Amino acid sequence: MPNLTDLSTVRALCQKHGFALSKGFGQNFIINPTVCPRMVEAAGIDRSFGVLEIGPGIGVLTKEAALRAAKVVAVEVDQRLPPLLDETLAEFDNVKIVLADVLKTDLMSLIREEFSGLRVAVVANLPYYITSPILMKLLEERLPVESITVMVQREAAQRICAVPGSRQVGAISLAVQYYAEAQSLFTVSPGSFTPPPKVTSAVIQLRPRTEAPVHPANEARMFAVIRAGFSQRRKTAVNAISAGLNLPKSQVTAAVAALGKGELVRPEQLTLADWAALADSL
Repeated sequence: MPNLTDLSTVRALCQKHGFALSKGFGQNFIINPTVCPRMVEAAGIDRSFGVLEIGPGIGVLTKEAALRAAKVVAVEVDQRLPPLLDETLAEFDNVKIVLADVLKTDLMSLIREEFSGLRVAVVANLPYYITSPILMKLLEERLPVESITVMVQREAAQRICAVPGSRQVGAISLAVQYYAEAQSLFTVSPGSFTPPPKVTSAVIQLRPRTEAPVHPANEARMFAVIRAGFSQRRKTAVNAISAGLNLPKSQVTAAVAALGKGELVRPEQLTLADWAALADSL
């Protein structure tokens, strides 16, 4: 079995298959041997699990998941990678590579077809340029997964796991909070990758909720109000919502006052329950 965290081995494999890393796909391969085992361990993977991976790269994380899980299905968009993965994962008969764009894939059908009778977890080193769209697809489709353990850019991790009142809170924080419980697990230095990215990474874990913490009359309306509120961060919540949704400022001010909040309250100071109530009121 090739050592997929050895830089010389990685270079030799890429050269053999004529593979060059793509900036367009946000490819940085993990060469720190401790990272992937920690991720799989944090996800609690054992033979009762099927693992859905997104963006397997050359298979470093795939291999660790395959050693523990009953089955691993890895969705990869780069059509150049399957021949390389055939070599790096040759010893595993419980791995399937699906060549597809995860954002255009029917994940519910994929999970039902591939993981019948298994518990399901997502474990992935996500492409940083589409982190939020992937996470929201995983959550909004309410897939039957127990946990989502993923590596993302540290700044994204801080926003995703932020709590109301903190400066990092944004629309993504509240969306994730609505669908799941989130926690940051550990950081990963740039030197853990080849080529080393210009940012520090972090591994986070989301555990989808069985029931939402708030019950707005209309989910889509609540998220529209939240997006408007955070669309102009330098403005107060009242001004941002009024401008973003083209509503009279007096109407938004009254709705905010009904929450017991002042006209100068900032968007990041409002809780998910506040946003749900605002949406219903507006």
